[in-house]
Amino acid sequence: MRTIRLKAYAKVNLGLDVLRKREDGYHEVRMIMQSVDIYDRIEMKKINDAKIIVETNLKFLPTNQDNLVYKAAKLLFDTYNLPGGLEINLRKYIPVAAGMAGGSTDAAAVLYGINRMYELNLSLEELMEHGVKIGADVPFCLMRGTVLAEGIGEKLTKLKAAPDCHVVIAKPPYGVSTKWVYTTLKADEIEEHPDIDALLRAIEEGDLHKLAASMGNVLEPVTKTEHRSIGEIEDIMKEEGALNALMSGSGPTVFGLFEDKEDAMRALDRIQQAQLAKQVYLTRLRGDLA
Repeated sequence: MRTIRLKAYAKVNLGLDVLRKREDGYHEVRMIMQSVDIYDRIEMKKINDAKIIVETNLKFLPTNQDNLVYKAAKLLFDTYNLPGGLEINLRKYIPVAAGMAGGSTDAAAVLYGINRMYELNLSLEELMEHGVKIGADVPFCLMRGTVLAEGIGEKLTKLKAAPDCHVVIAKPPYGVSTKWVYTTLKADEIEEHPDIDALLRAIEEGDLHKLAASMGNVLEPVTKTEHRSIGEIEDIMKEEGALNALMSGSGPTVFGLFEDKEDAMRALDRIQQAQLAKQVYLTRLRGDLA
């Protein structure tokens, strides 16, 4: 196989809890990660020259070792002494620096693609072991769907698909540093933790209303202190019928769950008209991804 084309799906966090900050500086988390039907497109092609070439439609993105796509390819090429080189064409549609694992899912797709192109026959577990060396979200992006993540995000348990619904996703016109959010968070002073167990029960029962009512993200108050528009977007979504609205990951992206598509469209239009977000999408959860 000389070429391969792949879709790299984004994620949101239906629930994100931080249990404690470990002595090694990492945070112990418990969260439910969920694929959504927004994706980047990646095409990879074998080349004779022993180098990795990354091309992208976004001029501000690095195309060297600072790009997770490059890191993923180099990791497998070096580990397995693969012949020749690789040309990677990355078309970005997932918002950047948005709390949606855009870079991680691209890296995951490259790991998956190289495994197929070069017939490495690595299992999902083996790919995930490589993935965690690149970033904490990469193993989930390989597994995809609806997943419980624990530890520092590397302990993953596949769940039943979350109940289907319409999802509005809004990315404000600024990025947020994940490192800054976690550094600012005082894990030992968190007063309100999301009920991850309630979320697990709602998913198992297929109850969308219980799922929405149980959503929560302990990082949201940190990011909201710097960015008031996050709360304004959530308010619009709820006013237009969202069962709930929440910031994803470290932000600033906000998503809302809707039963009715017309309600979702009204929320999308209001957010755009208020110029609170330039990137606004109407999509669905993807719990059926293998």
